Amino acid sequence: MSKLKAWVSAARLRTLPLSISGIIVGAALGNNFNALNDLTAHIILRSSIFWLAILATIGFQILSNFANDYGDGIKGTDDNREGELRVVASGLISPKQMKRAMLLTASITLVIALLLIYTAFGSNNFLFSAIFFGLGILSVIAAIKYTVGNNAYGYSGFGDVFVFLFFGLLSVLGSYFLFTKSLEWNLLLPAITIGLSSAAVLNLNNMRDIENDAKNNKNTLVVKIGMKNAKIYHIAILIIAMLCAICYTILNYHSMVQFVYVIAFIPFLLNIKTVSLNKESRLLDAELKKLALSTFLFAILFSFLL
Repeated sequence: MSKLKAWVSAARLRTLPLSISGIIVGAALGNNFNALNDLTAHIILRSSIFWLAILATIGFQILSNFANDYGDGIKGTDDNREGELRVVASGLISPKQMKRAMLLTASITLVIALLLIYTAFGSNNFLFSAIFFGLGILSVIAAIKYTVGNNAYGYSGFGDVFVFLFFGLLSVLGSYFLFTKSLEWNLLLPAITIGLSSAAVLNLNNMRDIENDAKNNKNTLVVKIGMKNAKIYHIAILIIAMLCAICYTILNYHSMVQFVYVIAFIPFLLNIKTVSLNKESRLLDAELKKLALSTFLFAILFSFLL
């Protein structure tokens, strides 16, 4: 594998659609975007706030992927893992090179975050700017500490909490606030949908890796509660995710076309069936992409048909 392909592999491009799903939902809610029914509506794709938020989120996700490759690589966790290749563990990229890439990615992402904050709040709202910059710093720390260091929270079963908070609540509510400078309680419903769907993707990943993680003292939630309970947890969070989206639509109902996003729930239900019947954890690898892309599809359909 060439160096360029190794870096592309380390960036894990297949994770990016999932990472921006919350931004799409939050931004669309903030713009009250309904392209099919109101052609004069503000076109979200022309919004600099939207694109800067997308770029910042992609930056944080790639940083997280680099840090995960680095952290698991130097600890030996990835030596015999299932799934796609890890470049530090395989020796394609050295730990020193990956640390430099992490520093560069973090720096570029924070610059983009600053541009986003200035575009959204200008120079007159210091409090909001300070809060969002603090959230940006916190996102960098959280991305790195998932697997890096002696107290990496991904090794203590708290990865699901991080994913729910950052991919769901912060992503949806934060991007909404960037557009409106306000929040509403019912926005928690779609935020929970994205957060739990994203947590389900991580849970799938951890179910696939349960044997390898247990051998390497990576005590993910799946390792702690066991495969049987992990399946129950998986089914529960996906069902709750679907119900939250439906509840939000009922509360804000104006047309049956709003429910078109349930198309994306068909793969959710198929995933629940597959996980329930699974006997060999490594076979769950193929489900990761399906569930991640289904969450992305939900975000698109839900957002464009508000």
